[in-house]
Amino acid sequence: MSATHSPVPPAVTAAQWRLDDRVALVTGASTGLGARFARVLHQAGAHVLVTARRAELLDELARELVERIEVMPGDITDATHRRALAERLATHGRLDVLVNNAGICDDGLLEQQTLDELCRVINVNLISVLDLCRLTAPVLLATPAASVINVASMYGVVASRQPMAAYNASKGALINLTRHLASQWGERGVRVNALAPGFFPTELTGHLADADFVQHIREQTLLARIPEVEELDGPLLFLATAASSYMTGQVLVIDGGWTAT
Repeated sequence: MSATHSPVPPAVTAAQWRLDDRVALVTGASTGLGARFARVLHQAGAHVLVTARRAELLDELARELVERIEVMPGDITDATHRRALAERLATHGRLDVLVNNAGICDDGLLEQQTLDELCRVINVNLISVLDLCRLTAPVLLATPAASVINVASMYGVVASRQPMAAYNASKGALINLTRHLASQWGERGVRVNALAPGFFPTELTGHLADADFVQHIREQTLLARIPEVEELDGPLLFLATAASSYMTGQVLVIDGGWTAT
């Protein structure tokens, strides 16, 4: 009697990690993770629309990438700017990858903060994402296999000891928004996932210039080191491409093991 064998699945191909002829939008793309994400998606073949407040830095990025790059400077908390982004994407007729990266952090004990300070963080980190997803929904839903990537934080998964209540609250909400939109849009072909980075060297973390803080990270993480920005390239591409085609509503925590213990 001959044995019955299951069909051999096709091997993973380089094409699964490519974004040729795709359109991507990256918010908060002037520096740090956003600029890095734009470069990674561009290198994978995507036409990338970038936005942030600092026009001169976006222009530098455009000069570096040369082609398949569009710049739309503006404040992501401005509803008019968000509508303009959605209208620009409508002219392309598709949005394959939406990276909601723009984010800021508060600082200080809650009882010492002002309402304006709290609202600013919530507007950037959460309200702008909600509204941009709402405005781009028609083009996302019209695009085969679109992917939304919300850039959250490990402090959306666990609480920080640093006093930054609005940041913790907004990133936790962003993670549950990710799950909710995945449930809304899954049957219509749009995947929604989140990245939750730990302490990467960016403006938001002071480029990890504080030696005592760096030592604290080494002691807190299972890998016992600080990360390099490029260590987010693979996770980003995984969520953006067909490599994660059966994944939605999930959070990839890239924190060196900070939240594992």
